[in-house]
Amino acid sequence: MAPYESDHATGTGPDEDPRTGRRKAARYVVPVAVVGVAAATIGLVPALAASGDPDLPKITAQQLVEKIAKSDVQRMSGTVKISTDLGLPDLGSLQGGMGSGHGDSSADPRTKLTELASGTHTLRVAADGPDRQKVSLLERDAEYSLIHHDKDVWGYDSASNEVFHTTDPHTGEKREHRPSATPGDFAEEALKSADSTTSVTVDGTARIAGRDAYQLVIKPKQSGSTVRDVTIGVDARTGLPLKFTVTPRSGGAPVLDAGFTKVSFAAPPASTFDFRPPKGAKVTEEKPGKDEHEHTPAFGGQFAPGGLSGADTIGEGWTTIATFDTGAKGDKTSGQGGAMGGFLGSLGDQVSGDFGKGTVFSTRLVNALITDDGKVYAGAVTKDALVKAADADK
Repeated sequence: MAPYESDHATGTGPDEDPRTGRRKAARYVVPVAVVGVAAATIGLVPALAASGDPDLPKITAQQLVEKIAKSDVQRMSGTVKISTDLGLPDLGSLQGGMGSGHGDSSADPRTKLTELASGTHTLRVAADGPDRQKVSLLERDAEYSLIHHDKDVWGYDSASNEVFHTTDPHTGEKREHRPSATPGDFAEEALKSADSTTSVTVDGTARIAGRDAYQLVIKPKQSGSTVRDVTIGVDARTGLPLKFTVTPRSGGAPVLDAGFTKVSFAAPPASTFDFRPPKGAKVTEEKPGKDEHEHTPAFGGQFAPGGLSGADTIGEGWTTIATFDTGAKGDKTSGQGGAMGGFLGSLGDQVSGDFGKGTVFSTRLVNALITDDGKVYAGAVTKDALVKAADADK
């Protein structure tokens, strides 16, 4: 597997132009367009960019959202830093003790990319058109890479010398599933589901990865959400989201902060996307189409309206609550369960209401109520909102 260009070689290139053309780049690893965003349905609040450094032309929120939607960056490479603070322990260490749950390969992307849900991580990303993308998770003594080259999808874990391989019949614009890891991924999730419950404004400018950027701020209009605001740093020239930050209503550090530290819009070397299993590597083959949707960790989508799609829901917008019935009765947090049961129990708060009794498990963003009769209510909402929902659902 060929290495990336060094970070010194892939500089910020503020004067470099992306390749033009109508075809959108694939979003399997590095999505570069937010599509289907209609300003009329977002509930935009008219606002102009405040004075700041850099000094950029004034722009309305609607114009900036349209700029993101029209972004057509086909070639790029860079380094992304992701910090996640949900108030949870390191999921990577937990994962090692519990197993992946997705087969035996440590190179399976469904296993590896869940590590992004806690702690601080550095990624190197690259894209060259719709059929060549790569993202590498840099660890202390190892590296994990996910490479898409034409119809082949490869995952490689250098620590275990294991390889995961599958083929994807969807190419180019037809490719819909990809891991969520870059600011563009998160921005898309936030914007595509914004509605009348959302305020969208422009709040000044910034320098991000050496480039001039506007700051787009998204705020819930509803009470009961655990989200204070979402800030998207948008490249002033290309419209590419360069930074994405979620701040909780409770204050403190962001629960999610993902941003480019270096970015270039020059074409990466073709060798970047070449991969052959190293000698002696264990190769796991998976038939195309098997658990296709599971190749896309839903990391980062839960904070936005619509992020809980696919489940039965209560409410709307930022206070949407997903609900389902496990079909099991009795106390879910005490008694059996071993170390994991004790761990979950230590996170829970006992609550009661018209619905009966249950336990609320809390993070700094997403909370979940599990009732003693086996029902689950979850969302980026407060504990009180969960109890009210459970009472109304009785």
